[in-house]
Amino acid sequence: MEDQVTLRPVDETDLSFLERLTNTPDGVGEFQWDGWHDPYRLARRLHEDGMAGSERGMLMIVLGEEQLGFLSWFKMPTGPSTHCWNLGVIVAPEARGQGYGTEGQRLLVRYLFSHTQLNRIEAETDIGNLAEQRALEKAGFTREGVRRGVSFRAGQWRDGVLYGIVRADVEL
Repeated sequence: MEDQVTLRPVDETDLSFLERLTNTPDGVGEFQWDGWHDPYRLARRLHEDGMAGSERGMLMIVLGEEQLGFLSWFKMPTGPSTHCWNLGVIVAPEARGQGYGTEGQRLLVRYLFSHTQLNRIEAETDIGNLAEQRALEKAGFTREGVRRGVSFRAGQWRDGVLYGIVRADVEL
């Protein structure tokens, strides 16, 4: 069905799209622009592990053949011998505000709980990013609190809002 948002692995044809979404101020958006970075890091990651390693991963959000954005995740320590997944999303500027990020996050939660043994997924967003806060809540995440002064962007320390979801919250 071509009118349905799906996730798929990253391939070589996605690299220029991903570079635009991760290494340009307009592509990243006002709440995630942290400055320029190595323009070849994504290509190296794709060749090293196909963006699907055991510690981190990345999937494309697509509608048919159209690239809408991507989701990424990495293992975050929660204790001396426990971890959770930490999720992030960037939707292309032209696709924002249409529910694609929300649906992508919903799909990724189901994917991670179906294919890994970790019990918790968390996400954090800038306290001013109300659209992402709504998207996380629509995707089933629970707002757990505000982390004061957790990130540095645009010359100042910013507060972040922490969201979480556990296996028991999701019907697989």
